[in-house]
Amino acid sequence: MDARIRDMTADDCHAVATVRVRGWQFAYAGLMPQPYLDALDIEAQAARRREVFEGGRGKVVNVVAERDGEVIGWGCCGPYREDDGSPTADGELYALYLLPEHLSTGVGRALAAELTARAATAGFPVLRLWVLKENARARRFYEKAGFAADGAEEPFEVDGVLVPEVRYSRPLSATDAAAPNFG
Repeated sequence: MDARIRDMTADDCHAVATVRVRGWQFAYAGLMPQPYLDALDIEAQAARRREVFEGGRGKVVNVVAERDGEVIGWGCCGPYREDDGSPTADGELYALYLLPEHLSTGVGRALAAELTARAATAGFPVLRLWVLKENARARRFYEKAGFAADGAEEPFEVDGVLVPEVRYSRPLSATDAAAPNFG
């Protein structure tokens, strides 16, 4: 794998927005309403990402994957949030996206390993994530990374269409904190 994983900076906001929008448009085609996906706006996402990023990240970890100076992937994790927004002792993998042309190159695995290591180092006993129930590709990816569906499901609505999510969990250990850095 010839990508470098590093901490995200404010200068990465536009590139991360591009990764997120193109990642959603590819990963969720056929799973979410196409007009919604087509309307995703990189500039609006970049402005929102910049506002959130510069407003203080708190305990949220944002990392990017970079190849030949180009940001090709992004992921973030932090405290798991209950429905009311209150944090728990567990961690949550909030997002992990790649530009579609970089799928199946090892970059996603490197991002997942880095975020898992960071969550373990932060002391989270479990790392959780939500994935669209019908997103078979993502579910296989997370299962190969040691996550398993834990039985929790949640409705998620996009433009009036229900796209249910399932929760995956992975116990963390000191071994996870010592995962290799792919940077």
